[in-house]
Amino acid sequence: MTSSPKVAVYSLSDLKNTTDDALPNYLTSLKVAQNHNHTDVRLLLGYLAVVISGVTFYFDYTLGFDKTKYWTAWAVAAYFVLNGLFAWWIWCVEKGVVFQGSVKGQKLLLYSRTEKHIPIYHLTARYTSQSAPSLWQEMQLQAPFTRWFTADGYFVAKPFQQWLASEIPPIGQADPRNMVEEIGRGDGGARTMNVQPGRVGEVLDGLKNASGEMARAQGARSRRKA
Repeated sequence: MTSSPKVAVYSLSDLKNTTDDALPNYLTSLKVAQNHNHTDVRLLLGYLAVVISGVTFYFDYTLGFDKTKYWTAWAVAAYFVLNGLFAWWIWCVEKGVVFQGSVKGQKLLLYSRTEKHIPIYHLTARYTSQSAPSLWQEMQLQAPFTRWFTADGYFVAKPFQQWLASEIPPIGQADPRNMVEEIGRGDGGARTMNVQPGRVGEVLDGLKNASGEMARAQGARSRRKA
């Protein structure tokens, strides 16, 4: 328990950032393939802005302002455009995404957020199933940070992993050992699911198949214990 870094229990940003960092570490340990497209685009925009700044400074320093003022004006305009695209990408495209990947033919997107002065972790999970790979399902989850942080501010991975595996079907299928029935029934946390109109039957078939796979996994685990 003490191997994890200690955070300030009254700092909501520290609690959220530590939890966000634990998400990809846990999922990649389950062989969930992480997609880095969002991060790659963000890094590309940031590096381009840095390169423009560096090149502008170099030519301004070596040639003088009078000879480079027109190029400097274009460089400044490009810099502001890139920063605008950077902000747009973060707020309008990523929208708080903390993980993007796939496991066993199922796509998985996780978004996190917190509300001001409220120590509750909100997680939105969007995923597809093997039986309906083009149909996105969405779940809204929430849980207090005290579920996986000690009073001293240490992060405890086990209850966090159990919460994820018990609530989100693709994670539960990848890690059936961490599924806990009491958590799966809610344990005080809100959980909702949104599906596209007119595709209820397809969703039910997908849930039925997912439930069957989870039951087989739990049965195999019970036989191993016996």
